[in-house]
Amino acid sequence: MTPEQLFTQICRKKSFLCVGLDSDLNKIPEHLLSKPDPLFEFNKGIVDATADLAVSFKANLAFYELHGASGWNSLVKTFKYIRKNYPDIFLIADAKRGDIANTARMYAKTFFQSLDCDAVTISPYMGQDTVTPFLDFDNKWVILLALTSNDSFHDFQMMENAATGRKLFEEVVLKSMHWGSDSNMMYVVGATRAEQFREVRKLAPDHFLLVPGVGEQGGSLRDVAKNGMNSRCGLLVNSSRGIIYADITAKYAEAARHRAQKLQQEMEVLLKEAELI
Repeated sequence: MTPEQLFTQICRKKSFLCVGLDSDLNKIPEHLLSKPDPLFEFNKGIVDATADLAVSFKANLAFYELHGASGWNSLVKTFKYIRKNYPDIFLIADAKRGDIANTARMYAKTFFQSLDCDAVTISPYMGQDTVTPFLDFDNKWVILLALTSNDSFHDFQMMENAATGRKLFEEVVLKSMHWGSDSNMMYVVGATRAEQFREVRKLAPDHFLLVPGVGEQGGSLRDVAKNGMNSRCGLLVNSSRGIIYADITAKYAEAARHRAQKLQQEMEVLLKEAELI
C-alpha cells in the first residue's frame, strides 16, 4: 500500500484508527471457547464490527505464538479473512523483530509473502542490516520502534549522545531515515510521550507514525493530533484493549464497535480542524 492509498482511506473513512487484535483466550467471551477456533471467531467478530471505522488492524504476534501451531493458524486465518473481505485495510504484524541480515530476510518473507501483511514492526537495536531486508519489498512498510509507550522507555531511549546532544530515540530516527523513505518506513511513537512528539516530527515531518497508548494507557488523542499530524494526517493511532475488551458477553462485537465509533468521531473532528477532509 502506498502513502497515497493510505491517506485516501483515511479521508474516506474520516478516521486514522488502528484496531489492535491482542486477542487473549483468558479475556475473550466465554461462549466463544466452545468454537473450533476461538481466537479466529473473536477476531472475526471484532473485524466485522469495526472495519468500516478503522483504516488498519494490528495483530500482536505474542498472543498467537503462545499457542504454537494452533495460534499461528488462527493468525493466518485472521489475516486471510481481512485480506479477502476488507482488502483496503492496512494490515500490521506487530512482531518487533530485529535480527541479523540472513534471519531478517526470512522474517521479511514470512510477513510480506506468507502472511501478506502491509507492515511489520522492527527493533533497530542491531542496526541497518537488520532492517534493510524488509525494505526490498514494493509497497510494504517497516515500522521502526523509536519512542515507545512502556514505563521503562527511558532506560535507553532517553540516553543522551554526548557528542551531539541528541537523545537515542532522535539518533534512531535520523540514522534510519537514510535506510528507507516516507513511502516505506514509519515510526512507533507512544501517545504518552506528548512532550517528545514534536521532536520526532521535527526530524521526520513527512513519515507516518504508529501511535500506541491512547485510551487504556492514558494518551490524549487531541495532543497526538496537535503534535503529530501532518499534511497527509501521518498518524495511525492504535487502540487494543480499550476496543476489543469493551464487553466480554455475547455483545462484545457491538460494544467494540461503539468504542471504535467514539474514537472515529473524535478523529473526524480533528481531521476537519486540520482541513484534511
